[in-house]
Amino acid sequence: MDYNFKEIEEKWQQRWVQRKTYHVNEDKSRPKYYVLNMFPYPSGAGLHVGHPLGYIASDIYARFKRQQGYNVLNPMGYDAYGLPAEQYAIQTGQHPAVTTEQNINRYRQQLDKMGFSFDWDREIRTCDPQYYHWTQWAFQKMFNSYYDTELHKAMPIDVLMKHFETDGTNGIHAAQTDDTIAFSAEEWNAMDETRQAKTLMNYRIAYRGEMMVNWCAGLGTVLANDEVVDGVSERGGFPVVQKKMSQWCLRVSAYAQRLLDGLNTVEWSDSITETQKNWIGRSEGAEVKFKIQKNEDGTAQECDTITIFTTRADTMFGVTFMVLAPESDYVKQVTTDSQRAEVERYLEYVKKRTEVDRMSDHKVTGVPTGANAINPLTGEAIPIYVSEYVLAGYGTGAIMAVPAHDSRDYAFAKHFGLPIIPLIEGADVSEESFDAKEGIVTNSPMKGKRSTDGFSLNGLTVSEAIAKTKQFVSDKGIGRVKVNYRIRDAIFSRQRYWGEPFPVYYDHGLPKMIPEECLPIELPEIKEYKPTEMGEPPLGRAERWAWDTKRKQVTLNSEIDERTVFPIDLYTMPGFAGSSAYYLRYMDPRNDKALVGKAAAQYWRQVDLYVGGTEHATGHLIYSRFWNKFLFDLGVSFEEEPYHKLVNQGMIQGRSNFVYRVEELSTVDKPVFVSYNLRGEYKEVTPIHVWVNLVKNDLLDMEAFKQWRPEYQNAEFICEDGNYVCGWAVEKMSKSMYNVVNPDDIIRDYGADTLRLYEMFLGPVEASKPWDTNGIDGCFRFLRKFWNLFFDNRTGECLVDNSAPSKDSLKSVHKLIKKVTADIETFSYNTSISAFMICVNELGQQKCHSKELLELLVTIIAPFTPYIAEELWEQLGHKDSVCDAEWPKWNEAFMVENEMQMTVSFNGKARFQMVFGVDDSKESIQEQVMKDERTQKYIAGKNIVKTIIVPKKIINIVLK
Repeated sequence: MDYNFKEIEEKWQQRWVQRKTYHVNEDKSRPKYYVLNMFPYPSGAGLHVGHPLGYIASDIYARFKRQQGYNVLNPMGYDAYGLPAEQYAIQTGQHPAVTTEQNINRYRQQLDKMGFSFDWDREIRTCDPQYYHWTQWAFQKMFNSYYDTELHKAMPIDVLMKHFETDGTNGIHAAQTDDTIAFSAEEWNAMDETRQAKTLMNYRIAYRGEMMVNWCAGLGTVLANDEVVDGVSERGGFPVVQKKMSQWCLRVSAYAQRLLDGLNTVEWSDSITETQKNWIGRSEGAEVKFKIQKNEDGTAQECDTITIFTTRADTMFGVTFMVLAPESDYVKQVTTDSQRAEVERYLEYVKKRTEVDRMSDHKVTGVPTGANAINPLTGEAIPIYVSEYVLAGYGTGAIMAVPAHDSRDYAFAKHFGLPIIPLIEGADVSEESFDAKEGIVTNSPMKGKRSTDGFSLNGLTVSEAIAKTKQFVSDKGIGRVKVNYRIRDAIFSRQRYWGEPFPVYYDHGLPKMIPEECLPIELPEIKEYKPTEMGEPPLGRAERWAWDTKRKQVTLNSEIDERTVFPIDLYTMPGFAGSSAYYLRYMDPRNDKALVGKAAAQYWRQVDLYVGGTEHATGHLIYSRFWNKFLFDLGVSFEEEPYHKLVNQGMIQGRSNFVYRVEELSTVDKPVFVSYNLRGEYKEVTPIHVWVNLVKNDLLDMEAFKQWRPEYQNAEFICEDGNYVCGWAVEKMSKSMYNVVNPDDIIRDYGADTLRLYEMFLGPVEASKPWDTNGIDGCFRFLRKFWNLFFDNRTGECLVDNSAPSKDSLKSVHKLIKKVTADIETFSYNTSISAFMICVNELGQQKCHSKELLELLVTIIAPFTPYIAEELWEQLGHKDSVCDAEWPKWNEAFMVENEMQMTVSFNGKARFQMVFGVDDSKESIQEQVMKDERTQKYIAGKNIVKTIIVPKKIINIVLK
């Protein structure tokens, strides 16, 4: 029987479905293990060979844990909302739901071929109303909650309102947008509904607020930072500007410390953990007030003080100017009339710059506001500037600049000719002496030591200096001690159609929640998917998008009367809304009474292994952790952290191929291409990407190339020995580089088991590595060789017998079991596959056909290559699935080395090898060597000066 992978894979795809092999239920008799892949977005292009890398890695681990006796949950679904589907709808008029369904079907076909152990009965799609019902529900819960900073958890907003009724803001412990708001119980009770509602927005976890956003007029929507590249939208290349808009926001900042603390409880890589810590950005310091100097003409500014946040108030003696973020309200309040036009021009420039651009581009720009502040320690007037290097979201949006001790302040001061005052005695601040990395001047015998009026910080550590700073600010009465975080609240609304609608209606401008029992509020049908002519989001085109509070249903817009019928929110939720709690829904996907039932949530608890790309380190992972912590506060989730262990798979890069057009010989109708090694013989040669499917082992199929594109039908080739050799390079997989490899083609030619094996054999899971179709033959040949241990490839006869295994075969297999078990636990799949290849070669040489050992071999290769394993398991007489075969244990006794192989050398030159017992003495080894007839040949006619023997290492006979 030959290895017919096509028949085998088609057969087992059907069997798995018929037998519901991968269906999972809660089973308290077995320990659970939850494996999850990051939610894929189903694009129209389908999967290329880089996409399944993480899925294969997690599937191997899921199958391994199942064989170890765990009840494994390994679900899959689709992050089905997204801008690409909406843009395609705008261009073609086709509903995004239609194209999304087509894309999902294409993905499903491809995924099914690859042999994944997904429980498709648990499939979820974010565009399904039965799914986003619970996204809307969670949003409403956040709207009706505030964060108690003393209890460190979310609490009902009603609790806060009761406090206001009796005590006002006195003694409250609540995360808030503006912590300067204060009122008495009498003032609260005197407020009308509108004013109370606006006040509560200052505390709600889901709130509506004025935020600076990346506005893309070309797409008619707000974009996330990762959707903007070099000032334009990643999709479409439309200009993006900074704009202040009223948006729904989530108070992620309230959970900052818990997000930090949670990183100590998970098994994540150091790099991801550090990235998250930096994104959260905890700083201990002080808020200090700088008074504003009156204008020279005697007129007052709109504000009396500017508040800054600093971690080192001890450096205030070195402050020589202040800088405001362009978005700061302070800019308008302090700018003088004479500078207003220049400042406004500058603000227009900054609007076209994203925060990412401003943080990464260190060029110096800025303008003076014309105003001055007073240094509270020195009493000196210092100028106030506005510059893009200061961001509004961190601290107060204003900084005190200490150019002698901060690299960006230093560059700004040098550019504008501002004073630089070192806080190190005897220091001469210059470009040569300034250490930009350390942020201090360096050419002083007192390097790093700082002195201030009243106390000395010489020789203090950073933590000691911070402690001194707190006391210093308090003693001077110039501010207050504060912990600050860089992380900002999440903007939670988009001006798009294809997204989760908000379950919100507006009663005379006040947002109110649609009753929970009426959820989900389904996305309405519209005729066009672009913004309205009035600039409203696409939902402004809906004819049936009003809420009838009496009948509790969505109704026609024409019925809006602002008494019982009100307009519904026109925004939709962003992409991360649907992907923030999907792991919980997988636990109980058909529950129509709750996001997840308590029994299921208590059983599965959290994801044990989460696999996905590093690109989600500061977006999805932050928001998802925040969302889970909120649900934990509500008692919905039973673990504070959603993902215990995180593995980031690397990227599979494309291996591009090139042909070389000879410009001096080519015409429009007849291009001439020279082979790679001959290109140096011509003056002007242009490399051109060629579709990799036309190339095998870097040799071009010239006839297929001519048929590929019309302009190449008359092409001529200058060849090497009759072959056209292509050049190659490792690049990102991209359609434009013609290096995208379709997994369907690999499965068609080699089978899914070969694809799985090869992707893991390319290198460590976490590393990026180039795809090279030239190397896939080796994995295919291995599987044929593996098959041939069981069947004679000429006669088809089954070779398996009940013979007792030899010591050598036992050692080969048990070494493999030990190696693969350890490697799977550390995701070192590539070295496992190497070990498989070695073992199969050894068993072939040993002519091992023992059923006892071959069964073990099938069980441990099953996670890697499930199709061939299932077929061989059945051929060995088993009725159950190999998925449920017990993972074998190795026996150290079989791996004891009884023999050692050593090289025999004469005068240091290796001549032959011999095998000895591991316990043989030097005398015994020497005796056996001297008796060997090969030794007699080399010593004939010569004298033995000495014999050097180091057991397990060398045997050298010195002759004269």
